[in-house]
Amino acid sequence: MTFAARAALMAAASLFATPALAAPDAAAVDAAVAAVTPEVVAWRRDFHRHPELGFAETQTAGVIAEHLRGLGLEVRTQVGKTGVIGVLRGTAAGDGQGHVVALRSDMDALPVLEATGLPFASTDTGTYMGQVVPVAHACGHDAHMAMLMGAAEVLAGMKDQIHGTVVFIFQPAEEGAPPGEPKGGAALMVEEGALQNPAVEAIFGLHVVPGKAGTVFYRPRGFMAASDRIDITLNGRQTHGAWPWRGVDVIAVTSQVIETVNTLTARTIDPTTTPTVFTIATIDAGVRYNIIPDKAVMSGTLRTFDETQRNDLVRRAEAAIGHVAEAYGATAEFSIRQNAALTYNDPDLSAWLAPVLQRAAGADNVNPASPPTTVAEDFSYFQQAIPGVFYHLGGTADGQDPATAAPNHSPGFDVNEAILPLGVKTHVWSALAFLER
Repeated sequence: MTFAARAALMAAASLFATPALAAPDAAAVDAAVAAVTPEVVAWRRDFHRHPELGFAETQTAGVIAEHLRGLGLEVRTQVGKTGVIGVLRGTAAGDGQGHVVALRSDMDALPVLEATGLPFASTDTGTYMGQVVPVAHACGHDAHMAMLMGAAEVLAGMKDQIHGTVVFIFQPAEEGAPPGEPKGGAALMVEEGALQNPAVEAIFGLHVVPGKAGTVFYRPRGFMAASDRIDITLNGRQTHGAWPWRGVDVIAVTSQVIETVNTLTARTIDPTTTPTVFTIATIDAGVRYNIIPDKAVMSGTLRTFDETQRNDLVRRAEAAIGHVAEAYGATAEFSIRQNAALTYNDPDLSAWLAPVLQRAAGADNVNPASPPTTVAEDFSYFQQAIPGVFYHLGGTADGQDPATAAPNHSPGFDVNEAILPLGVKTHVWSALAFLER
């Protein structure tokens, strides 16, 4: 965020203190949300049945663009390859007048074999890393798109009561840049002008997660971790499994590298100050049970909340891995690439948003001081350009303990459709309150 943008936001802080929600009134919003809810459910199920991987969301983007055009919005497509932007210019303050706010949804699915048993479960496939894989909306982006489409319909129906402009951003490739792509969807959309023409002043977004249905939670400043991809290649010397001393055993080195990474994280970082997770998640080595291979390739993820601490840990980890490999006669190659920056909720905007979300969800259902979470979100790249707030929406099935519910990215993850109207309402009120402040 630029200094000028932050200064403008802070200058308006007194206006943020008590959101002015004069028009339209709550009853009108509630009625409009209720009317669009059957469509929202239908959209969610259709997206769920037909998921698409990052930067391949062509059918998905087509459905969204057609809907936005039907509402009379200005529509731009292929922003960030498959991204869609809709612009709603309210007429209450005159054409092109007033503030500009953005609402964002992600669009991509995951290479996951769905196991929900839903009647609209995905059976589709896609191509990932050269392989044909099952594809599923195992992270809730199907619900995100449907809720934002519903919010667009509600707000378009109130165009003559809106003082300002609402920009609807449907972003591809939130799950990270696909292999061979230098950037994911958010960074690419920002680069291609998603926040310009009109110039957006603030942005809001949500994500469904395990949690009591109907609850909303977030925190100011660092809310979701920065995410880095780690790649490690160990080079040794191939030998017979019966004669390990005649080669350099990269399998043994691999086990020591994993132990080193785990120990460095657990024994050199204070978890009470900045949560840190360093996970080795894949190992690729060997082709036969009695041959020690000459190469082992590992990949993993690093999640952090403090850039200085992150840089220090990376430096020490790379050095330690090199020392471990050298001790066995092997060599190590280490590389790191950021997948998402720290999701940083602007403190002033976060405080301002709390009563807005309480109006939508109820005062007892909003927690604006939630603990940080080590999952990551590339919404962070929008927040680097302008002030923004990202919040979570609890979506666990009624009667189920969120702690035991299938998490995001798992085959059994599902969204309680009863929360879909709430997501529409939080989007609608966030936009209206910002434009009416």
